[in-house]
Amino acid sequence: MSETARPLGELIDLLRRRGNLVAVAAGVASPEAVVVQRVDYDSRRVREGSLFVAIPGGRADGHDFVPQAVRAGACGVLVERPLSGVGVPQLVVRAARPALATAAAWLEGFPAAQLGVVGITGTDGKTTTSFLVRAMLEAAGQRCGLSSTVATIVGGARFGGPSRATTPEAPELQAALAAMVAAGDRFAVVESTSHGLAQDRVAEIAYDVAVLTNLTHEHLEFHRTHAAYRAAKRRLFEALAVGERNPEKGWGKSGVVNLDDAWAAEFMAATESAGARLVTYGRAAEADVRLRQVAQDADALHLQVATPRWAGSVALRLAGSFNAQNALAAIAVGEALGLDPAAVRQGLQAVEPVPGRMERVPTELPFTVVVDYAHTPNALQLVLDDLAPLAAAAGGGLVAVFGSAGERDVMKRPLMGRVAGERCRLVVLTDEDPRGEDRAAILEAIAAGAEAAGRVRGHDLLLIPDRTAAIRAAIERATPGDVVLLAGKGHESTIEMADGPRPWDERAAVEAALAALTHARAHPRAGGPGRHRSGGGDLPDGGALPGRRDAAGPRSA
Repeated sequence: MSETARPLGELIDLLRRRGNLVAVAAGVASPEAVVVQRVDYDSRRVREGSLFVAIPGGRADGHDFVPQAVRAGACGVLVERPLSGVGVPQLVVRAARPALATAAAWLEGFPAAQLGVVGITGTDGKTTTSFLVRAMLEAAGQRCGLSSTVATIVGGARFGGPSRATTPEAPELQAALAAMVAAGDRFAVVESTSHGLAQDRVAEIAYDVAVLTNLTHEHLEFHRTHAAYRAAKRRLFEALAVGERNPEKGWGKSGVVNLDDAWAAEFMAATESAGARLVTYGRAAEADVRLRQVAQDADALHLQVATPRWAGSVALRLAGSFNAQNALAAIAVGEALGLDPAAVRQGLQAVEPVPGRMERVPTELPFTVVVDYAHTPNALQLVLDDLAPLAAAAGGGLVAVFGSAGERDVMKRPLMGRVAGERCRLVVLTDEDPRGEDRAAILEAIAAGAEAAGRVRGHDLLLIPDRTAAIRAAIERATPGDVVLLAGKGHESTIEMADGPRPWDERAAVEAALAALTHARAHPRAGGPGRHRSGGGDLPDGGALPGRRDAAGPRSA
């Protein structure tokens, strides 16, 4: 949060120019005499000098917490409807969320105007592409900050955060951008999700480059329709238009679009309507940045690419041929910004594997274990299809352990089940983040897709809600040459349950399972490997009660 204090009158004038101000209701003090030191949307964080922004929500209405905020020291409130007996100035606005973004950017001094900003959106690939773009800019001599799912990087220092939101709320995001400016960064790469765009968290970010990775099936629990989902993503490209919110900073404005994506035309049109330069990438011959060839070995992903300015090879230390598309997106950003081709190659080649993305877990056992964040049907399919040749070459098959988030998109669940069922010799369904939803019901929805693909419950389809037990079951059943994929959690440090988040470390969980199996094989005992302990009782193979259709597997305590 900014340490700057600013007069409330400035914000009143700014909201009026934005067309969002309806009225100002004076409190005990005149609005012109009020000085704002913080912008808060959570009444529990309010301190002396806070401007409290009341956000209407699906579960709680911020207007109900205005009295609490005022008692905690709020010097003013920003509301969508005037309230009685408040005692501090009320700024009544048409929409609180864009007003929150305006207030946050105003307090921090509009830091995005002092940075070259690359916004990256899409269903899959955002985080890896963000790391690639940042590395490329750094290699080109442009110090670059990052706001991503995995970490925030400011002035070269890396900070992990507990937030599960890829795009933070506006005050946190603007504070991070301000910190980047203060640290001497010249660029910022910002993962810009559909939620962040639709909820105006990024409304006051002056973007210079907008990037689309791809668009598939995700977040329909929030957007309701795929058309609304696409419209939210397009807002990033529409924001490229030069104006008061988005000044020209010397880099031009560019839209980078995946020409191979089925919805590319919509984003190309949005780019052109915004008056920005269009740069396309993909395998298609007409793409500006074109993938000519891709090959993968044990050490690197090798690309042959052609751009309007150069052609040649690029080597990446990333597993997964699908990362070729992410690399192309980064190269297209380099074309948009006119970066030195040698620096582009150098930066891409320097990127280390992103945590939780196609991350191999070392083991001396005769199979391979991979941790990946894949949590959509498309991402799961890409990862499994990429791992299939590795398993086949070793004489094994695929084993997948995954779930689907509770209180999120329910339509994707059977789709993910079918994807895994069509490709894996064993499917183990488990918790991802059940939240307040019935854990068994989530797994049943996924299982329907797997069973439609021919998997048989209790044989090659196991339903084990407890993720630790599920991982152990998969590891115990892995055979020589198999590739075991743990999907959906990746880098995340918690599992969201009905009673709140619980600590989680996917890599640590699988390492423990591998160590247990290694010990068991070195010291065999009665009972055999076909049984495992969980929650105080032995369960038969699969962790579900025989003959039942419910997912009555081991549950967390």
